[in-house]
Amino acid sequence: MNLNLTLIGQAISFAIFVWFCMKFVWPPVIAALEERSKKIADGLEAANRASRDLELAQEQANELLRESKDNAAEIIEQANKRANQMIEEAKEQVIADGKRLRNAAQAEIEQDVLRAKEALRAQVSVLAFAGAEKILGTTIDEKAHSEIVEQLAKEL
Repeated sequence: MNLNLTLIGQAISFAIFVWFCMKFVWPPVIAALEERSKKIADGLEAANRASRDLELAQEQANELLRESKDNAAEIIEQANKRANQMIEEAKEQVIADGKRLRNAAQAEIEQDVLRAKEALRAQVSVLAFAGAEKILGTTIDEKAHSEIVEQLAKEL
């Protein structure tokens, strides 16, 4: 065997092998590699998109939380204002009721004083008649003199 012929045969066999690989083996391998590369690129893109979506969702959640806290603070402030307003209204109502009760009690006291004065006047007139009867030694007609006593009572 000649070394040159072996080398040429091996070169031709190698060339046929390369041609066969390029024609039948390389296209599926390259397609698989490109598909794999595309899947990896799509996965990275999806991961980046998911990361951005997550950041956006976190920002929205933080905004909603901040708005909720603001709303809660506003509601609490309104409740406190309403409570203070109710307390002031209750104080005013109590003061008005107190004044009304005091005025009613004062009117009742004045009525009692007037009744007591009338009762004392009646007793004084009875005692005056009794004293006058003893001093004069005769009976005095109460009906006749009651008009005089009433006029004196009105003057007093």
